[in-house]
Amino acid sequence: MKSTWDEKIFYTINYMFLGLAALSCVLPLLHIISLSLSSYQAIVSGHVTLWPQGWTIEAYKALYSGTNMVKAFSNSIVITVVGVVLSMWFTIMAAYPLAKKYFYARRFFTLAIVFTMLFGTPLIPLFLIVKSLGLLDTYGAIWMPGLISAFNMLVLRTFFMNVPEELEEAARMDGCGEWRLLTRIILPLSLPVLATLTLFYGVGYWNSFLHVLMFINDSTRMNLAVMIQQMVASQSILQELNSVRPDDLQQMTPESIKSAGVIVLIVPMLIVYPFLQKYFVKGVMIGAIKG
Repeated sequence: MKSTWDEKIFYTINYMFLGLAALSCVLPLLHIISLSLSSYQAIVSGHVTLWPQGWTIEAYKALYSGTNMVKAFSNSIVITVVGVVLSMWFTIMAAYPLAKKYFYARRFFTLAIVFTMLFGTPLIPLFLIVKSLGLLDTYGAIWMPGLISAFNMLVLRTFFMNVPEELEEAARMDGCGEWRLLTRIILPLSLPVLATLTLFYGVGYWNSFLHVLMFINDSTRMNLAVMIQQMVASQSILQELNSVRPDDLQQMTPESIKSAGVIVLIVPMLIVYPFLQKYFVKGVMIGAIKG
């Protein structure tokens, strides 16, 4: 079907707007990458824009050898992987029964969860609760407060409610129990929403900042986000590098080191996203019921 002139104009304006929005996100990223890979002379002279000048990886070498970046990176991986597994498990366990009409007091528990979205826990009571549970200086203090996102749980609950009842009835007629129904029927059909929520939780845990600052005092347990923030906000990273690699310090600028730290922080999520992106556009529910 041929598009009308009005539709063509609308599509053109839409594509222009989306293109500008994409550029506003991509151009700053390209500039940061260029700074992290450019030489000292190019950065000081102000010639670095969207393409590295005088290619060098000295900033990344300095982060690797002169800071605790490797330890912070491994801490972030532990926080993210364990946190995502726990959060997804408990989110599924909360959303599945609330999606069933025969679950007693379903409306009450749903409203109680929605209430937590309107009124969050203040920081001081949250800190006192974590301290009373003995979770200070442990990753449990990071996982526990955000174990279940009310918004994510409601999204998953809505998806479970839209699963055709005919599938469940057919499975039960074949002798499928509740647990097997969830793991063998419901969850495989829910891969798109599960992938999306996994990404949401993963980004949240990977970028954990406030809770790490509040509850973790041991510097060896700090994650990458906190280390990068401290590096960007102060010159302590340069002093540390000065004591470790004084001969190479003249080849680097604060901008290149900070940019390298930012790239190290965001690259893992950029790598993970393509593996989950296909589930965002693929409707595995299509064709689930035949006849």
